[in-house]
Amino acid sequence: MPEPGRKIAIRVKVNGKAYSREVESRLLLVEFLREDLELTGTHVGCDTTYCGACTVLFNGGAVKSCTIFAAQADGSEITTVEGLEENGELHPIQKAFGGCHGLQCGYCTPGMMLSALQLLSRVSNPDEKQIRKAIAGNTCRCTGYQNIFKAIAAAAESLRDSSHGD
Repeated sequence: MPEPGRKIAIRVKVNGKAYSREVESRLLLVEFLREDLELTGTHVGCDTTYCGACTVLFNGGAVKSCTIFAAQADGSEITTVEGLEENGELHPIQKAFGGCHGLQCGYCTPGMMLSALQLLSRVSNPDEKQIRKAIAGNTCRCTGYQNIFKAIAAAAESLRDSSHGD
């Protein structure tokens, strides 16, 4: 159990940028990202790990950042939704979510995109069952999911097409 008020020095790389901070031992990773680093794309939804709005990539794996203390992230690499775009260009996942109408209110979207990114980093041509499993920890109350499935499939196709051009 974290000791209240105790400060711990951490070093993390977030979206490719290195940070060194002293954090309170009980500070959650989601709070560190939003409050200390001002990366507010990572959302706080339920505080119970149910919704997945706080999903980030932690050393390449999708995790709910409300379940991890910032101190546990010491030495880790984290990707938030802000880290998807590169040089002002949206990532294929971001483009696909917009193009396929895979978002409405947008609250779940960052977590959905990062869960999708983890899937697509491992499976280049996922079927619907794999997509469903990959986003099973993310809840959307607006879309009915069908356009999210389409968006992830479209992003997979776009990523496959771009890798053939290399």
